[in-house]
Amino acid sequence: MNKNILRNLSYGVYVVSTLNGEKPTGCIANSAMQVTHDTIAVSINHENFTNECIKKAGKFAISILGVDVNDNIIPVFGFTSGRDRNKFENVESEEIDGLNVISDSTGYIVCDVINTMETETHTIFLGRIIDGDTLKDQIPMSYAYYHKVKKGNSPKAAPTFIEDTPKPEAENSKPRYKCTICGYIYEGDLTKEPDDYVCPLCKQGKEKFIKI
Repeated sequence: MNKNILRNLSYGVYVVSTLNGEKPTGCIANSAMQVTHDTIAVSINHENFTNECIKKAGKFAISILGVDVNDNIIPVFGFTSGRDRNKFENVESEEIDGLNVISDSTGYIVCDVINTMETETHTIFLGRIIDGDTLKDQIPMSYAYYHKVKKGNSPKAAPTFIEDTPKPEAENSKPRYKCTICGYIYEGDLTKEPDDYVCPLCKQGKEKFIKI
């Protein structure tokens, strides 16, 4: 099976936030959908700290990211763990119904958990919508845009994660380097970049890249 066909399904890019006790936490998600007029479903990997926090808090918020979202948002919420840091510490946010939502987003939806379904790797949380509003007039970022324009990769905990297979050398007109942290692909001669060059997604230095 060619798993790349799954990327043709419609996905967005979201920050799903909840509470770790009294502190906010959250992660990037791409699987969120409206099930009924007042019900939202989100899929969160069992290994994500956000998963256990939603189960304890009984509620979550979805911040819908736009194509012009600050470059730091996805690396912080997608490639670091809330077990190790307060992800909202340096991120502008607003508190809505006790949950933090990203100010630099197209808007938010806040839900109370009403049911869950467990799969082998993910929990699907069903939430009843209790609040929602628009924040910025931005075009919502699609999952395809994130991959094709932002050249981003998915964390291994994402339901849509696919291990990229390097193309045959004959198909590559330029050398390519891959960030070992977030999967970003740099096309060209990375050695010509200045020593302080960092990955545009996860902000790691050149030493984190490998040639592919």
